[in-house]
Amino acid sequence: MTTIRQDAWSTDEDLILAEVVLRHIREGSTQLSAFEEVGERLSRTSAACGFRWNSAIRKKYESAIALAKKQRSKGKKQLFEKTEWLEESSEEVTEPVATLPEVREDIQEKVEKNGKETSSITMETVLSFLSNYHESMKNRIPTEEIEKLKIENAKLQEELEKVKEEKKVMTEDYRALLSIMDRARKLSI
Repeated sequence: MTTIRQDAWSTDEDLILAEVVLRHIREGSTQLSAFEEVGERLSRTSAACGFRWNSAIRKKYESAIALAKKQRSKGKKQLFEKTEWLEESSEEVTEPVATLPEVREDIQEKVEKNGKETSSITMETVLSFLSNYHESMKNRIPTEEIEKLKIENAKLQEELEKVKEEKKVMTEDYRALLSIMDRARKLSI
């Protein structure tokens, strides 16, 4: 049986907690399952992880939580769109994934393998073509989304610099406080 830790939370543990919870939010999972995962990784109870998240960490990551929720709903929307037939604009597709002759050759190969002659396209062939098409399109990211991500990255870099500066000030204040307390302790002796 592993021992349950009860010591103070470190910055690294806070980051692990935040990363796992945000991932679970993006994936549409529950925060409770995130707390359980973090608890196992850090040898803490899921209740301790939940308490830490709600009392200290969540406030720092409100914008990241909103973004994760947006990504989750975007993922659901994309999943819904996969089931519908969508018209493609010529701007989105710069080069065809498979031309009609290639599809015909693919069908002909399957017909030769099965030993059946048929003039119609089978559902299996259509599904195979669509899955190949989907795989090749999945790797393409629209340029406007890239620009949005660059802007978001710049904002996050600025936020990171502010947090680093705040941490530096807090560290200096903490050291000053320790030195004052040390002097007071020496004076009382």
